[in-house]
Amino acid sequence: MTTLASPSPPDRAPGLAARLRDLPPRARWGMLGAILLTAAIVVFLVLFDWNWFRGPLGRFASVRLNREVTITGDLRVHPWSLSPKAEVLGVRIAQPDWAAKADPKGSPAGTPMAEVDRIAVEIKLLPLLKGDVILPLLAIDRPDMRLLREGSGRANWTFGDPDAPRKPLKLPAIQHFIINDGRLRYVDQQRDVVFLGTVSSNEQVTSEGRGRFVLEGKGQLNRAPFTALVTGGPLLNISPDRPYPFDAKVDAGSTHVTAKGDITKPFNLGLFEAQLTVSGADLNRLYALTGLALPNTPPYRISGRLTRNGQRFDFNRLNGRVGDSDMAGDLFVLMGRERPYLEADLRSRRLDFDDLGSLVGAAPATGRGETASAGQKVEAAQRDAAQRLLPDATLQVERVKAMDAKVKYRALTVNAPNLPLRKVRADLTLEKGVLTLDPIGFTFSRGDLSGKVRLDANPKVPRTDLDMRLTNAKLEDFIPIRSGGKPAIEGGVMARAKLTGYGNSVHRAASSANGQVTVVSPKGEMRQAFAELLGVNASKGLILLLSKDNRETSVRCAVADFSVRDGIMTANRIVADTGVVLARGKGTVDLRNERLDLKIDGDSKKPRLVRLFMPITIRGPLMAPKVGLETGGAVAQGGVAVALGSLLSPLAAILPFVTGGEAKDIDCAGLVAEARSDGAPVKVAQTTPAKVKKK
Repeated sequence: MTTLASPSPPDRAPGLAARLRDLPPRARWGMLGAILLTAAIVVFLVLFDWNWFRGPLGRFASVRLNREVTITGDLRVHPWSLSPKAEVLGVRIAQPDWAAKADPKGSPAGTPMAEVDRIAVEIKLLPLLKGDVILPLLAIDRPDMRLLREGSGRANWTFGDPDAPRKPLKLPAIQHFIINDGRLRYVDQQRDVVFLGTVSSNEQVTSEGRGRFVLEGKGQLNRAPFTALVTGGPLLNISPDRPYPFDAKVDAGSTHVTAKGDITKPFNLGLFEAQLTVSGADLNRLYALTGLALPNTPPYRISGRLTRNGQRFDFNRLNGRVGDSDMAGDLFVLMGRERPYLEADLRSRRLDFDDLGSLVGAAPATGRGETASAGQKVEAAQRDAAQRLLPDATLQVERVKAMDAKVKYRALTVNAPNLPLRKVRADLTLEKGVLTLDPIGFTFSRGDLSGKVRLDANPKVPRTDLDMRLTNAKLEDFIPIRSGGKPAIEGGVMARAKLTGYGNSVHRAASSANGQVTVVSPKGEMRQAFAELLGVNASKGLILLLSKDNRETSVRCAVADFSVRDGIMTANRIVADTGVVLARGKGTVDLRNERLDLKIDGDSKKPRLVRLFMPITIRGPLMAPKVGLETGGAVAQGGVAVALGSLLSPLAAILPFVTGGEAKDIDCAGLVAEARSDGAPVKVAQTTPAKVKKK
């Protein structure tokens, strides 16, 4: 039998010791040193007391934040992972030097800006290789924040150069974000806002078993209940390359805000878009949340698409209601400037006219079918009880000076009972505390009221300049008395008001106003009975009389011209020249106390020996004047031609002030020459007791 020999085993690779023996002596010692150094580093990291870095780390942070930062607790580091973790306990950030003086009634002296019991953070190492910062965990336990912004705009959360442009908050992607038992005190002296509340966040497991991020804040904002709730998708799978969906809801007193959208780059709050709905009792109350000085309004509800790109916010496809008026358009806001800038193009298909009153502080109408808040209903009741027409709501001067704006508004139709108003247009500019409406215009069924209003909020006492003209209008559109289907008075009318006033409300500006107000009706027609009885109480009895007498007479000219000084409108001339009677008036309109005191005398244009006229008096509050008769004595017939000459002579100066170029079409100018050429009728003293004789 032949025996086969077993094959010899293959040669084995030399071991580590053999390899080291084969190396030159210098290389062997070098490798051994590297191994020992690595081992020493590992042992050092395991046994090292990281608290040695508390002082250097606090000093480094103090330099970067420009205020003292201290770490009073342990500093713990867990480096042995692809997601190393660090914990800092007892972090304290001091207030800047100016804060204690700016908030003397706030936090006690020495109270820091922020105190945090614990901050824990993890970071993924592998994504860092391609430049992505992903934090598996960011946990903040019991933070206590005291934020303050003084009137000049300086804020204690602004670190470094206070004049450097502010950038939106940008955080890395955080997969688990926790805030436990946070407390926040926020005082904004620039916006007059105070918030005291708590903040917390965590992830909740939904019924589908997926974690959902929840950030919640609650407390009091300006002594009214405040809640904020932000929810988002699971943070666990968050990626810097995918939009992050969120829902937000804020309730601040009567103001409610809801938003549903996406943060384009997760935790980069400078890039997001959302469908936004805002509602409340008054747009002006959004100042506490936005810093924008919006006008006073009735209750509102507005929706639109809100997009943020850095310091620009666009609110597009805006639509909703303000009071009983619809509102649509687009606007954008630029932040990060010395003053926020708002630009808007807005329109209403149908404007409810009384909603405009809120813009100057007047309470809207509160009748059946009208929209008004509870506070505005109280204001309206007080206004009616006091019989006040001019609103006395104080202008928020600091807010006007805190932003710039350019707004274009158009109302295509207008609901204005008792007024023939059809359209409204306004172009508003607000720059460095000066608000200008130029033009502001109201289009009637016939005629236009247009002009310019300028409010300068920079002086200690704000100044208002107003210059408004009424052109191509018709008397019958504003005096609705009719009989037999025809107006009691017809004809063109023009007017101009040029006033300057000082004060921080409409009422106070009117109370100090100086300037001129003139109304001219160049020619027209009126019921002869009305003309003959200009000296008789123009009330129900006269209207009944007019219904039985349809004869008409011409109105050759009518003028009411007032000089305004310190809020008192004094009649320079009130005259109406009809075919049968010349009526003259005098008196005052007191804008301070909102009262009328006018008297109108009638004088026959036909020579008669005796004719009794009893003057009309118009007296009482602007909102509810009373028309009556002055029965103290009869007025003798005067010289009509002399009266025409003395009362109408200044028309050459008045008409250009009112008409702006239409004087060539006015018949008033011919009255002066005609009056001077006519002989004056005979004057006879009247001694008969004042009575109205029946004919």
